[in-house]
Amino acid sequence: MPWVRGSLPRNHDRRGETELSDNVIGETPAWGPAHIEELQRTLLSETSPFPCTFAVAGTKKDTLRYGFVESLDDEESWAPLGDLLAAYLEQYRELGRETSLIVFFRPDGVTRTLEQYRERFWAVLQHLHDHDRAPWPADVPQDTEDPWWEFGFGGTSLFVVCNTPAHVLRRSRHSPAFFITFQPRWVFEELGADTPPGRAARRTIRKRLSRYDAVEAAPELGSYGDPDNREWRQYFLADEPEDETEPGGGPAAARCPFRHGGGPEVPAGRSAGAGQATGFDSTSRLTPKMVGDS
Repeated sequence: MPWVRGSLPRNHDRRGETELSDNVIGETPAWGPAHIEELQRTLLSETSPFPCTFAVAGTKKDTLRYGFVESLDDEESWAPLGDLLAAYLEQYRELGRETSLIVFFRPDGVTRTLEQYRERFWAVLQHLHDHDRAPWPADVPQDTEDPWWEFGFGGTSLFVVCNTPAHVLRRSRHSPAFFITFQPRWVFEELGADTPPGRAARRTIRKRLSRYDAVEAAPELGSYGDPDNREWRQYFLADEPEDETEPGGGPAAARCPFRHGGGPEVPAGRSAGAGQATGFDSTSRLTPKMVGDS
């Protein structure tokens, strides 16, 4: 299914570039505002409701923040990314629970495969980690196969989602421009899967997904801390179910591409309980649902 273009809903005020830039962290390039407006049209569509109700609410409440990077291939252009993310982490709690940082990478007209985008996505996360000046979140394991692992930056654990032009059937992960969404795990603190709000949110999102995507929900989607869940597998989803396995039936990515840069290991199986930097505890196990999540 193609990216759906359309006008903003009648009840949504159009915003000029100056107002849009108020929600941008860092510089706003000439190519940037059009991508924000395109994403907002998708999130606020009345004819094709976007599955992630949190992203929709964040758009309406003006709590989403945006950033821009000039190239997906030139890694030198990624230098400002750490500062963008650090600046967002200084303010996200003031914005409320329905917030996230969306970072667009400038389109260059190059046609890439899904695997090429996947490689770039993990290269960006590795770059951020390798240049992170803050310690890894104290109660987040460093082993990506631990069900309590999550990406960390600036001392904060973050759920991460990638949208690309190569996602077609999984429309909730499609975008004309490659972008990465960073969502502090703190936003899920009051939405445990065993709570009424958490159960209601999950039901609504799953129902919307069944209508929005041309494929079933990815089997990788799970609950944080569940023994069978691996967070990193949710970050970048395949476009089709058969893409999840290689010839011969093995997993498409048997091992997480992310490599931890060092530091003391947190014992595997340790729950992220009281004292975690994000305030998230072991009772809050809602499947993270982000911009583009399916």
